[in-house]
Parts: sequence; C-alpha cells; structure tokens
Amino acid sequence: MRLFAKYRLYGFKYAIDGVVHVFRTQRHMRFHFLTLVLVLLVSLVFRLSREEILILLFTVSLVLTAEMINTAIEAVVDLVSQGYHPLAKFAKDVAAGAVLIATINALAVGFLLFFGGGRMKALSKEVEFHRPEPATVLVIALMLLVVMTVIWKVAGGRGKIWKGGAVSMHSAIGFFMACTIFFMSKQIAVGIMAFLLAVLIAQSRVEGGIHSLREVIVGALLATSVAVVVFWVLAPVF
Repeated sequence: MRLFAKYRLYGFKYAIDGVVHVFRTQRHMRFHFLTLVLVLLVSLVFRLSREEILILLFTVSLVLTAEMINTAIEAVVDLVSQGYHPLAKFAKDVAAGAVLIATINALAVGFLLFFGGGRMKALSKEVEFHRPEPATVLVIALMLLVVMTVIWKVAGGRGKIWKGGAVSMHSAIGFFMACTIFFMSKQIAVGIMAFLLAVLIAQSRVEGGIHSLREVIVGALLATSVAVVVFWVLAPVF
C-alpha cells in the first residue's frame, strides 16, 4: 500500500513537472496562464454565477490542455523525425489546429458570458448585480492565488513548485486562509489567531531552510493582497 501511494505521488510530481516545463519553454502557454489570471479577475467584476464560472473554467482548461498536447506532439515528432517529412508537418499542423479551435471556442464563450444577457447594462448600473456565492468567490480567489504563485515561482527560475522558489506557496496559502477566516468571522480576535497560525507556517519554512525570510514575506503579501482585492473590493460576500 505504501509503495502504491509512493508511485501515485511520483505520478503527481511528474505531472507538475510537465506543467512547469511547458510554462518555461512555451511562450503561448505563459500567455494562456496570464490570460487565466485576467479572466478570473474579470469574472469577479462581472459577478458571474456558479454555472457560468464552471463553463468558463472548463473552457480555459480545454485551451491549456490543447496547448500541452500540442507541445507533447511536437516533442515526439522532433524526436522521431530529424529532417523534414510531410507526415511530421501534418502532425504538427493538426495539433496546432486543435489549439486554434479551442482558442476560438474560448473567445466565443468569453464573449457570450461577459457581454451577453444584459451584462453590459449591469455594468452601467441599469441592472443590479446578483450577489455572488461565497463558495464560488472563494474558489476563484484560491485559484488566482495558486496560479499567480506558480507563475512567480516558475519565472524565478529556481526551486520547485512545492519546495523552494522565489515565493513561498505554503506561506501564501496560510495567509490566504487566515484572511478568509478573518473576513468570514468578522472578529478581530479570531483573525489574530488565524494570522498567528499563518506566521507559524511561514516560520517553519524559514527554519527548515526551504525559503528565506524575504520569500515567505512575499508569499504573505501576495496572499493578503489577493484576499483583500477579491473579498473586499471586487466581490464582497462576507
């Protein structure tokens, strides 16, 4: 059982390594990740419903998956075909076409979600926004934090996603949860205790030699900024 669990963890690690490699080597993938951050922020501004968020996330995931499959196919074709071959060109063109179709579909879905159904009237305050669900906002905020942290860590060019790097993800998640608890409880005493627990998480990363003091502070500031912007400015629900 332990051996099986170990292999499952290795599989997860290899999958993360694949995502990181594509992000570091493929310019289009970096653009897609940055677009994901922008789309999540805009979805909060437009107060999309839970169902609309699910459609949006599925569409974005489809584009990211297509881009990764395209990269994998290109790598295999380059491995087996050193020179020009019509079939190699055909395989690469078809893979690129799949990305194009997924991207066009994402643009169409985004346009309909953001600008259809009287959404522009809502922006002009002719129609009142519906109040977003706390769970939906929490998921979006957490996704924003994770994606932004991964981008920062990969851009730093050192360390790994869950260990080391230019920013501490453990500290970021700890302080994000502390902010969430504070906004949900609306009690200063509860918030202080939650932040003390987050500080202990950050301290353990420094004492373990995994992150420097600067890196855990950066993670804490990033998480706090995301939580404040989402829960207090864009979509106050607590």
